[in-house]
Amino acid sequence: MSAVPPDGLQISLTAPNRLLVAWMLAAFVFTFLITRLITRLIRSGRGPFRDTTVGGVHIHHEVYGIFLLLGTGTAEFAYRPGDPWVQVIAVLFGVGAALTLDEFALWVRLDDVYWGPEGRRSVDAVLVAVVIGGLLLVGASPVDDADVGGGWVVLSATIAANLLLALVAILKGRTLLGVVGVFVPFVALVAALRLAMPGSPWARRRYRPGSARLRRSERRFPAGRRNRWDPIVDLFAGSAPQAAADGDPSGETLPAARRRQES
Repeated sequence: MSAVPPDGLQISLTAPNRLLVAWMLAAFVFTFLITRLITRLIRSGRGPFRDTTVGGVHIHHEVYGIFLLLGTGTAEFAYRPGDPWVQVIAVLFGVGAALTLDEFALWVRLDDVYWGPEGRRSVDAVLVAVVIGGLLLVGASPVDDADVGGGWVVLSATIAANLLLALVAILKGRTLLGVVGVFVPFVALVAALRLAMPGSPWARRRYRPGSARLRRSERRFPAGRRNRWDPIVDLFAGSAPQAAADGDPSGETLPAARRRQES
């Protein structure tokens, strides 16, 4: 979509190339599934797969993903290749993104929590990425033709308002709704107006201890409450009790703890 507002500034927003998004999303999902299968086999000691070590240092698969993201991003910006190489870049980018996000919890916590309770956040990040890919695949956009036609002021204000509502939703602990709200602003508005979850940054900052809002939040989201997202996470990361049993009190996985004790 494009428009030329009265001040002569041209604004151009093109819809995503859905075929490339499809290639990228398919590679992302396939790589994530294969990666989780291989890591489970390594963990159980079955099959020919083993951890990669160089000089006694365990090389996590996120390292390969980071290099793939850097390489494909550089190739796209520097060369803008056409068919079929642009499809190859889309696939490699999806592979790199899956390898990197599959260890999201590790690069956030800087510790080997892959199979621990905190490691479940990696699966959360992957599922959020799949939702984003699906929205791009169906052509969802945070702005419409009316916003673009209104000029850069209207466009900037619309995008800023959408992002602000999405940020409030995420700060209230409603990450998925916040992400979806970037593309569907009404979802972000509803999520931003709803009650914050007890442990969320918004609740910690704005809900005073003993306040009515905090009590309402704790009743609405009791400790140990499972949501609709958790059964999907269980498929790839194991159940929350199992993950807790596999980690030590600090949240470190048992294999990591053993390696630390042996070193």
